[in-house]
Amino acid sequence: MKIQKLFQKTRFGIFALFGLIVLSTSFLCIYTVDTQLSAEYASNSKDIAKTIANASVDILLNRNLATLQSMIDQFVEIQGIRYIYITSEEGEYLAHTFVPGIPEEILASDPSSTEPVERSIPGLGDFLEVGSPILAGVAGTVHVGMDLDIVALKIQRAIGQQVILISIFLVVGVLASIWLVNLAAKPLGGLLSYAVDLADDRKQDKQEDDELLARDDEVGDLARLFRHISGNSPGVGGPGGSAEKPG
Repeated sequence: MKIQKLFQKTRFGIFALFGLIVLSTSFLCIYTVDTQLSAEYASNSKDIAKTIANASVDILLNRNLATLQSMIDQFVEIQGIRYIYITSEEGEYLAHTFVPGIPEEILASDPSSTEPVERSIPGLGDFLEVGSPILAGVAGTVHVGMDLDIVALKIQRAIGQQVILISIFLVVGVLASIWLVNLAAKPLGGLLSYAVDLADDRKQDKQEDDELLARDDEVGDLARLFRHISGNSPGVGGPGGSAEKPG
């Protein structure tokens, strides 16, 4: 006989607990990965801008713009970097990687600003732009634009791996909890069947009864008590046990 209703709340509680753990862990993982990777890419872009600024000093002093253009063309090959442009202290665009020309959104911005800013350029995408001054700004400013779509893709991949791992834990945990609940319900079902057979005076399976009566837990105690009350045993203690009345 199956025990279903007794463990309904237990099963629901286990499902709710695992669901809460998965949701809270997933949200925390998404927030942490998103924050850390975004900060890491912004920091890397800032470092690249500083590197270009430091390497541009001698080139700008010699007004060798061809070498300057060649240098930033090499840096733009780094994954995630979509554009680089360098402006003079007067705001003149000395070199850039835009093809065929500088977008209006860039031309309308402050060329001397070095604060990180998110830009949406039609036809190109969304970018995080960081800047670095050259000689404290007296020789110009380097601007580096990082493709946010690539950053978002990397974040999604990292989060996806975490969510898959958490989901595996959820499925395994739920299946294990169901197995454990059924493991606890099985002896209770046997006890219930035993009590019904005693009450209806039905023919019983001696081997199953002996196994039930031999248990040293609460189920065995209840089985021996039921047998004592039914008058089929000399006492609660089972075969060879002493007869004692409950209470």
